[in-house]
Amino acid sequence: MVIWEGVSEFVAVAEAQSFTAAAKRLGISTAQVSRQVSALEARLSTKLLYRTTRKVSVTDTGQIYYQQCRRVLDGLEEAERSVTNLQLVPKGQLRLTAPVTFGEKVIAPLVNDFALRYPDLEVHMNLTNQTLDLVAEGYDLAVRMGKLEASSMMAKRLSSRTLYVCASPDYLSSYGIPHSLSELEQHNCLQGNLDYWRFQEKGKPRNIRITGNIKCNSGWSLLDAALKGIGIVQLPDYYVQPSLDSGQLIPLLAHCQEEDDGVWAIYPHNRYLSPKVRMLLDYLSNCLQPNGRLQMQETERTN
Repeated sequence: MVIWEGVSEFVAVAEAQSFTAAAKRLGISTAQVSRQVSALEARLSTKLLYRTTRKVSVTDTGQIYYQQCRRVLDGLEEAERSVTNLQLVPKGQLRLTAPVTFGEKVIAPLVNDFALRYPDLEVHMNLTNQTLDLVAEGYDLAVRMGKLEASSMMAKRLSSRTLYVCASPDYLSSYGIPHSLSELEQHNCLQGNLDYWRFQEKGKPRNIRITGNIKCNSGWSLLDAALKGIGIVQLPDYYVQPSLDSGQLIPLLAHCQEEDDGVWAIYPHNRYLSPKVRMLLDYLSNCLQPNGRLQMQETERTN
């Protein structure tokens, strides 16, 4: 029917604010999206989008039309799902991104187990510390750490991350135990990407500048240096928790420890999540404990 022509294309462009990203989402050419939207505007005798070489934005009239069209499309999608079994069996391509270390250590094994359950699912996982544009680059979801910036994305808290300051027993026996933040300046503090560590003092965040003889952008390298007694380190739990549990590292300055960061799943705003994304979100949330570690009873493998 002519009345539907261009509607899906217009909604996709309005949400992505890009003809190219909309075309990628719909699986058609950018030229086809442009033609359909132009035909829709001609049929309605009104301008729905402002186009420049750098940006696409929705007009006031377009915003009203978008809200109505979005509700109609959501209703159609829900009606289709109600008469199919798609919500029971995730299938098709699933694209996600996560930070490198946490992704390798925690997220990737869980996603692999999820994919093992659903062989019709094709997973594309990009582990990177860069903040990617999910809509423009066609990602279904991203795992991100810490405090979230304001955006139009939806967010689901999966777990949390604890920052520990710790050192080996050998280092502490040689150089003593720091009992206050001011004492850190007397110690060899192993430095990562930043020249300060994060704490909380009297209920307020506080950053303390640190110095040491090793600076490295790899958490694993800093962990190795700490285990060898070279200095004190501040690292997230997924680096140091096994060493803390075994006594190879001793936690320090617990009374000044910063509040836990969130571990979040971020995904584009959509009233009705696709089954593959919704089920993966539920799976990740169920498999992660509040402190961000794996629930081993759910992820252990038998040989």
